[in-house]
Amino acid sequence: MIHAKTMAAMTQNSPVMDRFRAHVRAVTGITLTEAKVTMIHQRLRKRVTDLGFARTEDYLAHLFTDAADPAEMVRALDLITTNTTSFFREVQHFDYMADTFLPALAAKGGRKPRLKFWSAAASEGAEAYTIAMVLAEGLRRGLAYDFAVLGTDVSTRILEKASRAVFQREQLETVPPELRRRYFLQASDPALAGMARIVPELRRHVRFGYLNLMDDAYPVDSNLSAVFLRNVLIYFERETQTRVISRIVHHLAPGGHLFVGHSESMVVDHPMLVQVRPSIFRRA
Repeated sequence: MIHAKTMAAMTQNSPVMDRFRAHVRAVTGITLTEAKVTMIHQRLRKRVTDLGFARTEDYLAHLFTDAADPAEMVRALDLITTNTTSFFREVQHFDYMADTFLPALAAKGGRKPRLKFWSAAASEGAEAYTIAMVLAEGLRRGLAYDFAVLGTDVSTRILEKASRAVFQREQLETVPPELRRRYFLQASDPALAGMARIVPELRRHVRFGYLNLMDDAYPVDSNLSAVFLRNVLIYFERETQTRVISRIVHHLAPGGHLFVGHSESMVVDHPMLVQVRPSIFRRA
């Protein structure tokens, strides 16, 4: 339990905390307001203790010294990055994929197209694997295409977890039972009780890699069928939102789609994008 006196101290800002918040914004584009200071303390608490520092501020001050291992700053950024994810989150997007988007993309008696999807804030991989499940189900319904899914994130720690493709069984509650049986293997190892893993047949279509949306260029193909950029723009300031959307548009093939979070529709304003559904846009 955190006592009131400790909580008060945690919510007080300091020059080194301000510097760390500014660094987070410069590196990731995420704005951490003063209201997030307590969250920063909480997420860094175990690391601060493990390294023998008395206070979070002492740990943060160390990060900015020449003696600090650069990898430690990366670890700190990983710990404070928000990684909220779930399977079939905002399910209307996946219904649109299955019922409208994929049938329009599939081959009509000709050569099978290769569909490329990008989960641009992949977190621990639930979104990327959901996309892959919907694409695999399209093949089962007789649609003709090949597909690949790329998941990227700024957190190297979370990307390692995504690549393992192992999830708690309670995380699968939002997956339809039939898909749960088809695309997940229950762990037989007693040490992994309560865990499930994505089947190899689906994993081979999905890969993960590091990418910072704040970079000037993205090492991603420029003929993508769709980009999922959901519930990340809300953490950026308006200028950063505009830059990120502009960069992503140029990675979409003509007719390619951009999916954003339902709270982010008003953020998307680009002359090459046409809104086709709430929070779904098509490159004109």
